[in-house]
Amino acid sequence: MAIITTKKAPWLDIPAGIWVLGCVSMLMDISSEMIHSLLPLFMVTKLGASAFAVGLIEGAAESTALIVKVFSGALSDYLGRRKGLAVFGYALGALTKPLFALAPGLGLVLTARLLDRVGKGVRGAPRDALVADIAPPHLRGAAFGLRQSLDTVGAGLGPLLAVGLMLLWANDFQAVFWVAVIPGLMAVALLLVGVREPDTHADAKRINPISRQNLRRLGASYWWVVIIGAVFTLARFSEAFLVLRAHDGGVPVALVPLVMVAMNVIYAACAYPFGKLSDRMSHRTLLAIGLVVLITADLVLASGDHWTTVLAGVALWGVHLGITQGLLATMVADTAPAELRGTAYGLFNLMSGLALLLASGIAGLVWDRFGASWTFYAGAMFCALTLVGLLARPAD
Repeated sequence: MAIITTKKAPWLDIPAGIWVLGCVSMLMDISSEMIHSLLPLFMVTKLGASAFAVGLIEGAAESTALIVKVFSGALSDYLGRRKGLAVFGYALGALTKPLFALAPGLGLVLTARLLDRVGKGVRGAPRDALVADIAPPHLRGAAFGLRQSLDTVGAGLGPLLAVGLMLLWANDFQAVFWVAVIPGLMAVALLLVGVREPDTHADAKRINPISRQNLRRLGASYWWVVIIGAVFTLARFSEAFLVLRAHDGGVPVALVPLVMVAMNVIYAACAYPFGKLSDRMSHRTLLAIGLVVLITADLVLASGDHWTTVLAGVALWGVHLGITQGLLATMVADTAPAELRGTAYGLFNLMSGLALLLASGIAGLVWDRFGASWTFYAGAMFCALTLVGLLARPAD
């Protein structure tokens, strides 16, 4: 008698800890995106900020998160532990959310954004290193893709909740910001009880991960990934400018967060399939495809501000994120020694953070002086430069 066997779906092989980390990211992104999807409009319409000021605040905030990762990543390598730092980072992010609701001006908004992103920076590199520690090597791309997909589901649900509450409460920004505190606290609680850290590095001899000797162990392939990631970030200025582009096109204030919903739905749908594909396909080829998609997105967004044009550009932006974000994380994991992964993620994000600060400042300045279209044309130009650099390097 023949025995019929069924092949288990690859995502069922992914360890439970990856699923929990994804759900933690989802809850925190619901909390953060309820605020961030409204914050550019809150600053412009309620606090009288310019596009340049929005760009500087958003760039400073996001780059702070990326820069802090270098220190938290190195510390997690030194301690041989990742979870404690991740818990602290998520807790700091949750506890800063009330400051947005209390902000009377740009000063407190900037303070809240910086503290919130410090929390993101503290948790980011240890969490990514924890994903790499937990996931089997042959499923690493799928694991990063799954975590990113769940994270992005939260990034879509957050703006959707913001839209509903803005309609319900007649555009009361502060009331929505208060509600955002709840999922942030839920994320911290789930991480505390739901993730068991593997003992991979706990018994290893403590070394200084950022010593000259250890930095030399991060070879040419790793530093090439760092350089490509930094130049790529110059093309990926803050997503606040997508929100402002939709507002310029006449989308009502309460409905503008739907732009972020659309982007994140596409992003979430793409992240896991492309992460799984990255386990079987040339990373350089897949990254090149992502760059071409981003160039197309920038050119579409530059061509006009009608809501249909903006929606098409935002959808393409989501596709490029789905292709590239988990892929870059996988490329770092594949090119760095296991015991230095936290440091490797931190250095990667340090360079990307500096690039993001520069990119968002340039984007805001170009927006104010030359108009929105030229902001996206500039993004396409930086993206094309990244593509040239990527294709110019000989294949491994």
